[in-house]
Amino acid sequence: MNVKIDPDTFGFLLTDLARLIRVDLDQRIVNEGIGVTPGEARTLLHAARAGEVRQNVLAERMGLEAMTLSTYVDRLEERGLVQRITDPSDRRAKFVRLTPAADEALQAIMRATAAVRQRAREGLDDQEWAMLNDLLARVRRNFSAAADEGRPNS
Repeated sequence: MNVKIDPDTFGFLLTDLARLIRVDLDQRIVNEGIGVTPGEARTLLHAARAGEVRQNVLAERMGLEAMTLSTYVDRLEERGLVQRITDPSDRRAKFVRLTPAADEALQAIMRATAAVRQRAREGLDDQEWAMLNDLLARVRRNFSAAADEGRPNS
C-alpha cells in the first residue's frame, strides 16, 4: 500500500483524544469509590446537563443504544440517584430525573472531571486553553447546525 495516513489529522486527533480522556475519566471515577460504574457516571452527568429529559433523548445524546441506557438508568434508580417519570403526553415514554441523592455522586464525578481537565491543560496557558475551548465549541456548532438542517421541520 502506497497511501500514507497522517495520524494527526482532525478526525484521528479527536478520536484518539476522546478515547484517552474516557480511559482517564473512567479510572478516576472508579478511584472515587462512589459505587457507580463509569457508564452510570456518564449517565448522571448527561442527565444533570439535560435536566429532566426523555430517556430516548438521553440515549441519543449519549450515543448509546436505548437498552444500554435503560440498564444504566435501572441501576441508578435502584440506588435512588434517578427516578423515571411517565410522560403525561405519552404514557409509553419516560422522563429521567435526578434525585437529591445524586448530588454527592455528581460532586465526586465533577472532582474526577476537573482532574481530567487539569491533565488536558498541562502546558497550556489560560489564553490557549480558552482559545481551544472556543474553537472546539465552534466546530461543535458547525456539526450541530448541519444535523439540525437534516431534521424535518427545521
